[in-house]
Amino acid sequence: MNDKKIEQLKSFIDESKNIVFFGGAGVSTESNIPDFRSSDGLFSRQLNQHFSPEELVSHTFYKRYPEDFFKFYKENMIYPNAKPNKAHLALARLEAQGKLKAVITQNIDGLHQKAGSKTVYELHGTVNSNTCEQCSAQYNLDEFLKLPGLVPHCSECGARVKPDVVLYGESLNEDTIVNSINAISKADMLIVGGTSLVVYPAAGFLSYFSGKYLVLINKSSTMMDKDANLIINDSIGSVLDKTINDI
Repeated sequence: MNDKKIEQLKSFIDESKNIVFFGGAGVSTESNIPDFRSSDGLFSRQLNQHFSPEELVSHTFYKRYPEDFFKFYKENMIYPNAKPNKAHLALARLEAQGKLKAVITQNIDGLHQKAGSKTVYELHGTVNSNTCEQCSAQYNLDEFLKLPGLVPHCSECGARVKPDVVLYGESLNEDTIVNSINAISKADMLIVGGTSLVVYPAAGFLSYFSGKYLVLINKSSTMMDKDANLIINDSIGSVLDKTINDI
């Protein structure tokens, strides 16, 4: 790890009063949650066809092939035993210090909240909340996983229960969009971590940033590298832990 870059990041944080963190799948992979796109999808014997991960978590697939959808979803999208890693914990500490004003995440695992972060905008929803399509009964993750059968049905009315995650082909939550854009536009420092910034519309939110410091922490290069004040190609957890622990 480049100590000079860590020192530069510390000085940026020290100078800043309104920091926002924007994170992607790379934050969760350090908690041993694989990026679902790394799956090779699923071969459906029933349909005699291979589907890509993106197809499997689309609204169309959910409606047409619920059994295959829930098979993939339960095996590849839910990790109830995952624990917050160094990145989650460091960000919670930074928020407690009054520096970090919001976490905007593309992840659906709820690990930022488990780590203690209070202001978290989940662009793609969460596995920790599930809603009956008919009577709107709510189920947390434990309750959802205990519903019998591969396709979960409401214990109140018998209708299907849908995870509160944003599937391909569905719109992002309007309030989450407004809150995220508002936070980014007010920030004097934006830290982007664990994302290659290829998933839209979420990645487009960065265009609302007009603050002083844009910092990118990712193992590979991103399309925003040319605009950044600081680029650290390393583990997001290690970088944030080393930086924020010493502040």
